[in-house]
Amino acid sequence: MRAADALFKSLEVEGVDHIFGIPGGANLPTYDALVDADLRHVQARHEQAAGHAAEGYAHASGKVGVAFGTSGPGATNLVTAIADAMMDSVPTVFITGQVRTDLIGTDGFQEADIVGITMPIVKHSLLCTEPEHIPEYVHEAFHIASTGRPGPVLVDIPQDLARAEIDYQERTEPVDLSGYKPTVEGNLKQIRLAAKAMANARRPVIYSGGGVNLGDASAELRELCASDKFPVTSTLMGLGCFPADDEQWLGMLGMHGTRTANYAMDEADLIIAIGARFDDRITGKLSEFAPSAKFIHIDIDPAEISKNVPAHIPIVGDVKLVLPKLTREYQTLQTDSSRLDGWWSRIKAWQGEYPLTYEPGGPGEIKPQLMVQKLHELTGGDAIVASDVGQHQMWAAQYYGFNQPRRWINSGGLGTMGFGLPAAIGAKVARPDDQVICISGDGSLIMNIQEMATAVNEEVPVKVFLMNNGFMGMVRQWQELFWSERYSGVENGPSPDWVKLTEAFGAQGLRCEDSADLEEMIVATLDADGPALLDVRVSPRENCYPMIPAGNAARDMVG
Repeated sequence: MRAADALFKSLEVEGVDHIFGIPGGANLPTYDALVDADLRHVQARHEQAAGHAAEGYAHASGKVGVAFGTSGPGATNLVTAIADAMMDSVPTVFITGQVRTDLIGTDGFQEADIVGITMPIVKHSLLCTEPEHIPEYVHEAFHIASTGRPGPVLVDIPQDLARAEIDYQERTEPVDLSGYKPTVEGNLKQIRLAAKAMANARRPVIYSGGGVNLGDASAELRELCASDKFPVTSTLMGLGCFPADDEQWLGMLGMHGTRTANYAMDEADLIIAIGARFDDRITGKLSEFAPSAKFIHIDIDPAEISKNVPAHIPIVGDVKLVLPKLTREYQTLQTDSSRLDGWWSRIKAWQGEYPLTYEPGGPGEIKPQLMVQKLHELTGGDAIVASDVGQHQMWAAQYYGFNQPRRWINSGGLGTMGFGLPAAIGAKVARPDDQVICISGDGSLIMNIQEMATAVNEEVPVKVFLMNNGFMGMVRQWQELFWSERYSGVENGPSPDWVKLTEAFGAQGLRCEDSADLEEMIVATLDADGPALLDVRVSPRENCYPMIPAGNAARDMVG
């Protein structure tokens, strides 16, 4: 059969049901084979959006997301999504077309060395040089993308190789790569040391990250936390793995986390980091981060251990396999839970003194925090929420209150504006029976608003809730606080008319300008038949607090 047909046979073997992409000259053989393939192709309007949709699909489903692009600009348009997937460890496979093999290196029409371009931002890349390699490379790509620390894998296929005839035999054995053997079990001696350290700690904090979400280890985390009254906090990417309504929950930590979570980390004597990487948005000033703490660091990627913060007890392994062992070892020890009473008294005092709150607005004014709280109330806290990047992202993280994993989808590491709408489309394709909403800002949404056409044409009924403040809000906030109010390039103005723009794509557009109408308008948007957008005119100069100014210590939070 044609190698392009074998490509789809291999994708079907890998369990692929959905692909996001755009055709072009160099990947026409692939799209010709797609006609006979037993899967759904979602035609995006921009390759970057196709990549983000594949990410949203992976986040929501736990499966590998797949995006197609052609050569040259089609491939380079995927670069941002590839980098985003790399930063957030999203299991994704990007399959690009390439010019014919005889044209490679000649600066042929729409030629770009996408393998070279993306080398620093992929987990692995595979350039097909023989047509027989194509189906095998697909299986290798899925294996690498989904095992160990997940991430993006690129497969670049020259057009003439995709058209070639090959002898195809379906793979029935699992992929076994001699140079790729992730450590998953965790060292039992280290696990026992960790359990003893936890039993002896007087001011412990469990710090969970996105790796718990990616590793489907929410249940295992909750079991560990239930083995004693350990305080629990989470990164932006780890929200939902531990329920926000649990009494042991301290809230999110980091730059826009709660004072309680950040102060607890600052005074802890033991921090148990699980699937987290101690990035700068968590640590603040690294030299002053958690000065009294010892660190247990559990991560499947050995490169993360002691990269930013020295680990006193490193454990390399899959959190889903390591956590049950740690829980069992801890439960065998004779521990006195009363040792944590003083610590909890300290924590409760912070919670009482520094609740997560905001000043109520004036008559009719819509505070952005109120919008998120109303969304939580009216969705029952059960929606899958995708967000763009900015103030709205932080307010959603602070006020939505996630109790289940894989319900919070955002761009954490790269911070990609334009991520939210396509990611929501991907999530809705993955989980069509769930309510999927996108919380965005006017600065972010304009970057990929063309994907509203994708939502309409592909009948993907996502609901977009736009915090419209007329600014690139987070940048404006930084210019206000740290650049002497020298505003530059942050005012978006009143345009476009988001209702008319949404209607131009064939979706339903609504607008809310008064807090008295907010609940009614949110319900109308959620109940709309098909894709819909609610333009919410929020307080234009509201700032997102609390906040650790960049480069400062957690104890120096403001707001």
